[in-house]
Amino acid sequence: MSFAEPRDTVLITGASTGIGATYADRLAQRGHPLILVARNQDRLQALAQRLTREYGVKTEVMMADLTQSQDRLRVERRLGDDHTIGWLLNSAGMAVGTAIAEASPDTAESMIQLNIVAPTRLIGAMLPRLLARGRGSIINIASVLALAPELFDGAYGASKSYLLNYTLALHKEAGHRGIRVQAVLPGITRTEIWQHTGGTPETIPPSTIMEVDEMVDAALAGYDQGEVVTIPSLPDNEDWNRYVAARQRLMPSLSRDHAADRYKSDIPEDA
Repeated sequence: MSFAEPRDTVLITGASTGIGATYADRLAQRGHPLILVARNQDRLQALAQRLTREYGVKTEVMMADLTQSQDRLRVERRLGDDHTIGWLLNSAGMAVGTAIAEASPDTAESMIQLNIVAPTRLIGAMLPRLLARGRGSIINIASVLALAPELFDGAYGASKSYLLNYTLALHKEAGHRGIRVQAVLPGITRTEIWQHTGGTPETIPPSTIMEVDEMVDAALAGYDQGEVVTIPSLPDNEDWNRYVAARQRLMPSLSRDHAADRYKSDIPEDA
């Protein structure tokens, strides 16, 4: 499946490093004009200059801290008003690798603002315009922890579970109206996020760590193949299909007019 609108401008959050910067490189190769959003203006400028020099695409820098409402509002307005923007790639995110009982509430709130509130508001600002024109693409970078919260301490996996379920709901609502959506669920990826969680990839088996270039290339291949959910390291996509089928088999019993028998107390017949 080809891209719905090859020359649409792509707005990428978290674009200064790691996954976001790698997406910027790949999409610039495909000829997309770019708007790069992140907090580090120097890195954004350096990346924008390189992409313009190497690929000849228009690249704009937009410095913003998406945990701050005023900065976020500027990006929302741009997404709502700029009709050249046809893609939104929500790559900005932060991890809190601390047990829930030990995490700072302020840090947890910042993570929720960046991982949940920001993509929700940015999509909400852009979606009515995309629906009106009948085409567009939204990619959300989630995590395999959306499916396996046991693998990492704290609420980070919960924030990525929200993003996965939000993407699935968005696909149900807008997929038949020309809007392409994709949730990407990377496993452990070699990026600077390790520096912010206090962890180090040297303590993890190398066989479980994917290089960021390979991860992004796989995610874009999944997009081209029409996947709504892409797990770059999953060898057999039928495993995902079986997971979805098992979840869907629960649906008829999730809301009924009486409680399951195992929750009812045994009442003696002579009572």
